[in-house]
Amino acid sequence: MRLTKSHSQEWLCYSEKQMPATFDWDDAEEIGIQLAEKYPDADPLSVRYTDLHKWVTTLDGFMGDPKQSNEGKLEAIQMAWLEEHNERKA
Repeated sequence: MRLTKSHSQEWLCYSEKQMPATFDWDDAEEIGIQLAEKYPDADPLSVRYTDLHKWVTTLDGFMGDPKQSNEGKLEAIQMAWLEEHNERKA
């Protein structure tokens, strides 16, 4: 079971995982997990930042301001997603 820390104090339970009810741009690890679940066949390194931005803002529970993203946050999300993607493929 993987637990992630979020700015939100609310938690939802999905099967054996506990996930925050809401999350934002600073929750790269949580976003990476969510993206790996929603897009299991996508290669995180081949996704353009414009598409990544759109995909993140449409995730269930994402409450961040779309205008508050930046290249550094998107890169952190991409690396967290890549790590989760590689763990699932191993």
